[in-house]
Amino acid sequence: MEVGGLPETRSSAPEIRVGLLIGQPAIMVGGGSGLLLSGPDGGGLTELPAGSTAELIGGGGQVRARLGGATTPLTGALTLRPLDSTGLVRVGGRDYRGQVLVMSAVDGLRAINIVSLEDYVAGVVNAEMGRRPASDSEAVRAQAVVSRTVGMRSLGRYRIRGYDLLSTIADQAYGGVGSESDLGWAAVRFTSGEVLAFGGAVIEAFFHSTCGGKTEAVDEVFSGPPQPYLKSVSDRDPAGQAYCAISPRFRWREEWTGDALGRTLAANARLGAIDPETSLRPSDLQIAARSMSGRAAELALVAGGRVQQIRGQQIIRQVLRGSDGGWLRSSQFTLVVTKAGSRIVRLTADGGGAGHGVGMCQWGAVGRARAGFSYRDILTGYFPATEIRRLF
Repeated sequence: MEVGGLPETRSSAPEIRVGLLIGQPAIMVGGGSGLLLSGPDGGGLTELPAGSTAELIGGGGQVRARLGGATTPLTGALTLRPLDSTGLVRVGGRDYRGQVLVMSAVDGLRAINIVSLEDYVAGVVNAEMGRRPASDSEAVRAQAVVSRTVGMRSLGRYRIRGYDLLSTIADQAYGGVGSESDLGWAAVRFTSGEVLAFGGAVIEAFFHSTCGGKTEAVDEVFSGPPQPYLKSVSDRDPAGQAYCAISPRFRWREEWTGDALGRTLAANARLGAIDPETSLRPSDLQIAARSMSGRAAELALVAGGRVQQIRGQQIIRQVLRGSDGGWLRSSQFTLVVTKAGSRIVRLTADGGGAGHGVGMCQWGAVGRARAGFSYRDILTGYFPATEIRRLF
């Protein structure tokens, strides 16, 4: 099946390869269930008893395990499986279903969880949505469908690296068994095999924490053409109240002194293609252009006697970082500049929402669920023109 294509008939859930740890000099495994370690051809079997740990080390494209005072022979890769059918594989202190492949690459060791797509989704929904009460079950079901869609669409994407997607928010958060919950599993089973589709293919699905009242079109944030199912949509009820108004990040304020702003701009100058020396002494900073949804799409920085542009919503969020050093919560904000002569002495950003704003708003989904929406209604609202298809 091509990436994104829909099979003509239903099948069993596919396996997905999740990059857990990438570029590590060493990886600790075990400490939970007993494990069976084997080489790429199934040979070189070594048992790691329950509660015991081993350190995997690599180099020169080879991997070996250090168990107590003994070291296994070098091998191209090691596969870790539970000794019994109910066991789990513990890697880096976390338990995972399925099996884990540890391989050596130029950047270090890579630990890859090979697991059923449904088991994977069960480890994603709560990692992404947090622990929700039963009253939010429709929102959790919506997340299960979106996360399964992301997984299906990712199959084979990074095959040359040995995995399909990462376990971090670079793709979507995955915490293995520790992130599972009864409500999450109920959502996975209720929506078993369901994905979002458009034009006979699995869609490229996006989601984020809080849209602030309106989502963003995909082509305003990421490279690529516009998509009818990833356009900007309202996230407000008939009375005009945003469904995501319950989010703790619905409205926010960030402030910088002039010196702190200069240091922030200079430290991230390369990302914004601005001059690091002059940006240390900013004279003015204004929003020069907004997207159709009202998000900041271009900033005009006056520094060193010239105007410099910072373009792109994601770039703006990375250059204009918050006081904690992380990306600015969203690109939906206004700026107030306080000056003394030709220097900025304070910059205030009053904003709304958190994340890129494309696709499903997670807090909006919770708000819609509490308003009586089904998970299908929630998905239709955020992904217009799509259909829900059951693949297995």
